[in-house]
Amino acid sequence: SATGPTLGEGATDARNFVERIAAAIGASVTVSAAERAEIVTVTCAGEDLGLLIGKHGQTIDAIQYLANAVARAEGGEHEIVVDAAGYRARRNASLEAVANRSARLAVTTRNAVELDPMTPVERKIVHESLKDDPEVETQSEGSEPNRYVVVLPRNSAG
Repeated sequence: SATGPTLGEGATDARNFVERIAAAIGASVTVSAAERAEIVTVTCAGEDLGLLIGKHGQTIDAIQYLANAVARAEGGEHEIVVDAAGYRARRNASLEAVANRSARLAVTTRNAVELDPMTPVERKIVHESLKDDPEVETQSEGSEPNRYVVVLPRNSAG
């Protein structure tokens, strides 16, 4: 995509990496990249986005993980985000909604609320979305790949 500013080497490498992975799993997609501050966003569009995203985002999360691992191994300093059809924004909104419902439930019942197991990225979104809520606190429990967030009412002893 010759529109916009010239992509740096890291963004070009990330785009090429995701294109190769998509082709290898048989997903017919168009891949573009954008660079802002320390983040390279690689965006996929096309017919086979379900194949690329995978069940509960497992495939796209794995691709993102590998893209970051390869970039780091090659001395890259950008964080790479891989997205498809606004999946990340929808997933974040969904996780924030779950976090907020769980917080209200924890406060109402005065009991801890355990969420389903999540990836480290998803847990971080939940922790971040509740960190300024004075009525609850969050912690991660369990071990990978089954770590999950617990939402606790504050001052539960009182």
